[in-house]
Amino acid sequence: MKATASFAGLLEGFFANRLVRQKRASPHTIAGYRDTFRLLLKFAHQRLGKAPSNLNLTDLDAAFIGAFLQHLEQDRRNGARTRNARLAGIRSFFRYVAFEAPQHSALIQRVLAMPQKRCEKRPIDFLSRGEFEALVAAPDLHTWAGRRDRALLLLAVQTGLRVSELIGLNNDDLVLDHGACYVRCQGKGRKQRLTPLRQQTVTALRTWSQERGGRPSDPLFPNARGGRLSRDGLLIWRHLERGAHLQE
Repeated sequence: MKATASFAGLLEGFFANRLVRQKRASPHTIAGYRDTFRLLLKFAHQRLGKAPSNLNLTDLDAAFIGAFLQHLEQDRRNGARTRNARLAGIRSFFRYVAFEAPQHSALIQRVLAMPQKRCEKRPIDFLSRGEFEALVAAPDLHTWAGRRDRALLLLAVQTGLRVSELIGLNNDDLVLDHGACYVRCQGKGRKQRLTPLRQQTVTALRTWSQERGGRPSDPLFPNARGGRLSRDGLLIWRHLERGAHLQE
């Protein structure tokens, strides 16, 4: 390998070999790392004036990574948790690079030694019965999106699925036979779990499934174009605000 390692080649190997082939990382993990490096490449272009294809590993020393993390907090107004998640992705890349470009061990060691930022751990809140009823009553059932959102909210409140797990569900992940009714999802670490459903949730999901239709592999809760919902497309806050008004 050249004395000055090609960042582009190392990054491609990290995604194609390390994440996909070796670790078999989930699509959500890969998407999170992709977003981290998209921001990093954009910052490098602004700060160093280099296109991604012209970057070298030596450009990404600890001082540069520190400036990038500061940019996230000051310019993008990211909190400590988001900043730490970005740093975790960068560290994972540099752990891979340690085996691919050992001639840069000192640089890699300094980046890996960069600390996570301490953040306050908030207690996990829960909804009261009245808040729950107001939330699931908030979607407008006269609209297709409202009926979808009500079924999604009932499922979310009962099962506690993460946002990534909810939007990743397909039609065939829902089992609504006359016997046990449950939802099947794949969570962190590719662990699959089955969660039984209460009758209220079963009724709403059965009605939604009939309206939704589609193939078994289609998203259970699609966007208006039939594709998979994004995190931004999951407008829970809109229903929270309307639910709060209904409770007043």
